[in-house]
Amino acid sequence: MLTEIPPLDSLLHTHAGALGGDFAAYRNHTYRVANFCAALSAESPGRLEKIAIAAACHDLGIWTNGTFDYLPPSVRLARAHLAAIGREEWSREITAMIEEHHKITAYRGDAGPLVEAFRRADWIDVSRGLLTFGQRRADVAAVLSAWPNAGFHKRLVQLTARRALTHPWSPLPMFRL
Repeated sequence: MLTEIPPLDSLLHTHAGALGGDFAAYRNHTYRVANFCAALSAESPGRLEKIAIAAACHDLGIWTNGTFDYLPPSVRLARAHLAAIGREEWSREITAMIEEHHKITAYRGDAGPLVEAFRRADWIDVSRGLLTFGQRRADVAAVLSAWPNAGFHKRLVQLTARRALTHPWSPLPMFRL
């Protein structure tokens, strides 16, 4: 189990002010997603760093831009970080990881092998282990236990309800078929 991912922690600490009281909840969510994605994907060059960047940024626009239509600002944060560290060549794959992580059906594009693994990883966490995509339930439970929810799912319900009141015809703009 991954318990320390320095690139993930570094990115999260950069945005700690925006995350405010949700910092621990979001950090734990990103670690759960990173663990599930690592378990679902094959070793490849830069794999863990790509997972860390996508995990840190994938929902971050909620807090940095104060919006529940957060995929575009989350992608911008990831691309800015990739430019800052000289990894622009990862932009296509990490952008797809973020843009497709709420896709309901399997990702079938060619942006890279981590896109579908990341999508599945987020669904495992959002479903609180109801979906496992072939992962052993004991392994999923171990990750969920190691990285407690800390109110993350409660915050998602609050944000969804707020969005539904203000945008009743577009309550979940991040979902894709």
